[in-house]
Amino acid sequence: MASKELKRRSASGVKMAAENGNGPELRKSDLQSSPHECHNGETTSGKGNELVAPVGHDLGVPHPSVDSPAGSGVINGSNPRSRYDRKMSSPMMPAFMVSAPGKVIVFGEHAVVYGKAAMAAAISLRSYLLVTTLSKSRRTITLRFPDISLDHTWDIDSLPWASFSDPSKKKYYYDLVTSLEPGLVEAMQPHLSTISPKSPEDVRKIHKAAASAFLYLFLSLGSQSCPACIYTLRSTLPIGAGLGSSASISVCLSAALLLQIRTLAGPHPDQPQDEAELQIERINRWAFVGEMCIHGNPSGVDNTVSTGGKAVIFKRENYSKPPKVTPLRNFPELPLLLVNSRQPRSTATEVAKVGALKEAHPTVTDSMLDSIGKITESAHELIASPHYDQDDPASIQKLGDLINMNHGLLVSLGVSHPKLERIRELVDDTDIGWTKLTGAGGGGCAITLLKPSTPSTSLKYLESKLDAEGFERFETTLGGDGVGVLWPAVLRNESDEEGGEEIDQEKFLKADGREGVEKLVGVGLLEKREGWKFWR
Repeated sequence: MASKELKRRSASGVKMAAENGNGPELRKSDLQSSPHECHNGETTSGKGNELVAPVGHDLGVPHPSVDSPAGSGVINGSNPRSRYDRKMSSPMMPAFMVSAPGKVIVFGEHAVVYGKAAMAAAISLRSYLLVTTLSKSRRTITLRFPDISLDHTWDIDSLPWASFSDPSKKKYYYDLVTSLEPGLVEAMQPHLSTISPKSPEDVRKIHKAAASAFLYLFLSLGSQSCPACIYTLRSTLPIGAGLGSSASISVCLSAALLLQIRTLAGPHPDQPQDEAELQIERINRWAFVGEMCIHGNPSGVDNTVSTGGKAVIFKRENYSKPPKVTPLRNFPELPLLLVNSRQPRSTATEVAKVGALKEAHPTVTDSMLDSIGKITESAHELIASPHYDQDDPASIQKLGDLINMNHGLLVSLGVSHPKLERIRELVDDTDIGWTKLTGAGGGGCAITLLKPSTPSTSLKYLESKLDAEGFERFETTLGGDGVGVLWPAVLRNESDEEGGEEIDQEKFLKADGREGVEKLVGVGLLEKREGWKFWR
């Protein structure tokens, strides 16, 4: 989106928030960098006691003041109240949670590398981030990710704030960041070098990648006066299986930090659609920055699906320009069996295989890639059709046929694997759905679109076969919600606790594996569960 259009939408979106009682209209200097702004965010224009709109109000966030633990001092370039306009100190920000889904490529693998369309959709396996504010006397931030054995604490005042607040490098929450600033990456290195010193180098690499995404976002969006916090991540997504786990984590971090600096309004039932889209876009932009920290040159599709949910059509015809991403907001929620082959794979290796085949047999390979692109387009047309009915066997059969054709072409391109073919064989034997590999292939995962009439006995039989052969399986849903917020971190579970069950550090850390996390805080698992809210 052009910069001028973004500014227009930013202003109109927050203006609507003001009209709905969600905060005053943003001042002009909040929508563009002012030449009169000092590195600490104070202006020399004589308007030092103007305030950033207190968005976040709908989630019960106290209005930030200079005395507030969560809003003290200057956050992200906003201006504090003057000393004559101070309010009483706000209470400590309550613990809250954010959650974002993983994704699968439904159609278009490998053809997307050559400018064809691909379709990616959210799945109901998700990452969860619990943010706990500590007392004012504490001056540390901690990142905990027990699923990968990461636990590290930094002293807030020792972090490279001077580098990140340098006027020539400073980025604001409304900015579009398309590349990492080398000087800022370099400034973080001393604070990453001490992470997990006793772990094997391959583990340290994963820990440092996750920590770099967190620190870059924290230092870009926060300020030295921010409160001490613990950021605890849990994920129900397999790591490194091509399911967008890193993007899901980046979305969680982006949303949490933007909520903490009061730059998100809602989500709430009466939120205007264009305002909700602006909030989603803001989360997505900073999630992409996190993805750049982890992957270097990500496509942007994973974080886009994780933020907005549902599905997208993704197309990149010119690698010197940004890809075209079309959200599919009406994508139906479909039952899916996801099976992890547990076979390690390399995306670069599989892409190179197709490249070599294209060089050796250009005409035939181009024909197969064109056909995969047409399958994606046909699936899009089918799902977007007003006649499509996800409960109609004929509609599901057409979608299943496209899945079978897409997989057959990927096999012909040489990117499947015996373990993926074994999964498909077991599914076909029970006749419960249509199966294809998802992602780069060569290992990783397979997805099965389940038939609506699948008997539970057949599904259990298949699951027992998959378990016996050492595969990892997940019953999940395709096309669900994107990023969500639980504010405060209280759920109305089946607990006897008055007012609901408070999710604290101890409960969250003790949740046993994927099943334990989903039982405690899982999105959409219990019909009577209340609390999670989504931008829609």
